[in-house]
Amino acid sequence: MPPRSGDAESLCLSMPKPKPSSSSGCRKMMRRSFLFLLGVAAAKASADYLSIEQNRSTFIKILGQLWQKAIAKLDSSQSNASNKPLPNAPLPQAGVTSEQKQTASLPQESVTTSPQSPQLTTATPTRVAPVQLERKTVAGVSFYQTTIDFADPETYITIGLANNATQANTATVTNGDEPFEKLVDRNKAAVVANGTFFGKDAQKAVLGNMVAAGQFLKYSRWENYGTTLGIRADNQLEMITARLEGKPEWSQHWFSLTCGPRLIKQGKIWLAAQSEGFKDPHVLNVAGRTAIGFPANRQQLFLITFLANLSLQQEAEIMKAIGCVEAMNLDGGASEALAYKGEILLPAGRNLTNVIVVYDRNHPAPEAIKTAWHRFQNGDRPQYPG
Repeated sequence: MPPRSGDAESLCLSMPKPKPSSSSGCRKMMRRSFLFLLGVAAAKASADYLSIEQNRSTFIKILGQLWQKAIAKLDSSQSNASNKPLPNAPLPQAGVTSEQKQTASLPQESVTTSPQSPQLTTATPTRVAPVQLERKTVAGVSFYQTTIDFADPETYITIGLANNATQANTATVTNGDEPFEKLVDRNKAAVVANGTFFGKDAQKAVLGNMVAAGQFLKYSRWENYGTTLGIRADNQLEMITARLEGKPEWSQHWFSLTCGPRLIKQGKIWLAAQSEGFKDPHVLNVAGRTAIGFPANRQQLFLITFLANLSLQQEAEIMKAIGCVEAMNLDGGASEALAYKGEILLPAGRNLTNVIVVYDRNHPAPEAIKTAWHRFQNGDRPQYPG
């Protein structure tokens, strides 16, 4: 007989019902408890670690390095998309602003690093020239780096003066200033760049003593401020801050240029602008920058033309990052200018009184400079005026 409806209901009620499974919930609770305890332990360990000041500094430094590498990588990918080979970069117009400097199309030779990692990797050249100009990027800041290698006997560095003068401007005698384009055209060198500071008044007197081709272009016994880059016999490089280390021996210099403030001393950032005698806010604050320095082997000079406005601290950090053990600031702002093989890569925003001039094998120095160099090596030295 088929079961009646009441019988079916009774049968269903009499059958054992399955018990709800709690194993899945237990596993979730155990996992959460474990993660909670693990988090508590990690937090306690982190608190113990960071309670030590040295550990905190290390942790913050690592975070900073990671952040700077991320920014540098982003900047490199953006800059590599539009770079063009030297020397056919479009020329910025006179009066270029710092914003235009950053966005101008520049040469291809570009690398990126951060101030904490001084080792730079560059595109491997087929032939290393004694005077090289590359565009690089460090910590998001683009710049031209001119590397002057004195191992080649045809490499010479000197100073060009406005209006082809033989003496630099002083407080009593002046030869005025001159457009950068004329200075480039007259010197016909591998590299021409802005040099040291000069006055804004009618005299336009240059800062500090100055020696070129073994002869004084300017000398005053009372000069005792700023920092001097000097080149002695056999291209021995030195950097001296007068108020810290005493006056340089200008009479022993083949080339000597005083500017500042100093950025790197014995491999460490060293900034004491006011104690060197600098008070102008255009020097002390953020500004367009040019710098010069040399590495530990003292066989090259690095002339750096920055394409962004920087503080002295930022400038010093980058000079250290590219390997300088000694470095100083040069004139900048509207004076910042650079020409390579006769092509103006960065025009000056005003007339200049003096420029750094570099000759190489393909852009040979005048015979008078070569003759003066040999005489200097044989013992001739600049004679103090008066």
